[in-house]
Amino acid sequence: MFSKILIANRGEIAVRIIRACKDMGISTVAVFSEADREALHVSLADEAYCIGPAMVKDSYLNMTAIISAAVAAHAEAIHPGYGLLSENPKFAALCEECNITFIGPKSEIIKKMGDKDNARRTMKSVGVPVVPGSDLLKNSEDAARIAGEIGYPVLIKARAGGGGRGIRLANTPEEIGKAFSSAKAEAEAAFGDGNLYMEKFVQPVKHIEMQVIADNFGNVVCLGERECSVQRKNQKLIEESPSPAINDETRQKMSEAAKKAVRATSYTGLGTIEFLYDKQGNFYFTEMNTRLQVEHTVTEMVTGIDLVHWQIRVAADIPLGFSQEDVRPNGHAIECRINAEDPENGFKPSCGRIELLHIPGGPWVRFDTAIYQDYVVPPFYDSMIGKLIVCANNREEAIRKMRAALCELVVEGIVNNTDLHLDILSAPEFNSGEYTTDFLQSRGV
Repeated sequence: MFSKILIANRGEIAVRIIRACKDMGISTVAVFSEADREALHVSLADEAYCIGPAMVKDSYLNMTAIISAAVAAHAEAIHPGYGLLSENPKFAALCEECNITFIGPKSEIIKKMGDKDNARRTMKSVGVPVVPGSDLLKNSEDAARIAGEIGYPVLIKARAGGGGRGIRLANTPEEIGKAFSSAKAEAEAAFGDGNLYMEKFVQPVKHIEMQVIADNFGNVVCLGERECSVQRKNQKLIEESPSPAINDETRQKMSEAAKKAVRATSYTGLGTIEFLYDKQGNFYFTEMNTRLQVEHTVTEMVTGIDLVHWQIRVAADIPLGFSQEDVRPNGHAIECRINAEDPENGFKPSCGRIELLHIPGGPWVRFDTAIYQDYVVPPFYDSMIGKLIVCANNREEAIRKMRAALCELVVEGIVNNTDLHLDILSAPEFNSGEYTTDFLQSRGV
């Protein structure tokens, strides 16, 4: 096992990883930007190194500075968290070159699965269903021709990156040129890769993902699904497990497809296979996230398995301590992402000092956050300030518990989206479980 791990991230996920390391008796190293000197992860870690100015590109994406901090601290491994460098094959390769364990899959696997076009072709070759689509597009004319063959509407998607960026919808031939150029420009700016491919736009659908973990000894386990269909502009807001939409037969088929995807790529570590699920009961592979997910918490709540602990153990070449038969999800969990933004003002980001903070409590209520009273939320980073998670015996009880927890949560000094979550949880579509990915859009959100 590692004796010291550097956490190449910030915010709640850095805090989450530090806590896991403390549980395991592992020393921790934090890195921080000049804007994050007073951040919680800095004070919780055993050591901390400033790696640059406030802007992400100068600090948390500064690979040289992060590797230098790891070397100076004699860290044996780097945990990238999610976002930032977590799915960057160049960073993973740099860790490998410096004999520092990257807590995640090998760089060549990240590169292979980060190429969404290649991932589609790999899944198709082993019989995992994929959305009808294309290989890489040459230009807008090529896109128009293929869209005509597939049939509108279509999605033009970046082969690199994620987070909803580099994706454009074209409903008609007249929209294809603008969609192509817009997606290409955004992909080049966000990922440095403007290559695009096309998929048939399937709607209405649910977004359901399978959590998987694989060790270096051939063991592959699926830890069940998460429903992630409450989204705004392709960004998830609420996740729950199990999905209210699928039955045991479909769940088993999805699980087997997810494990097949893992074996087809020789994947090791924690990962997520994402599917679209339509009203006809069909499911389609869309992508694989080669990292810890924001919403890993709901899986932890229903399985009782600490995913961060096992992610670290697998990276340390320790076999999984459980099999597929040992995974028996129990109860129902829901997560709400609490964002510092103003839904009443175009979701404008909010920053400033936390004047009053009250965190809800009670059995099976969890708030993963890095904020504290008098903490100043900086304007430079992602707007998520915490994740509120509850678990109960069934979905109806979990919804009630989440409503109560949201009403108890107090974050004064900045605007946040707590009231939006309460509105969603009160909506008939959500309570019936029949909501789809266009749910918020249909409500004008």
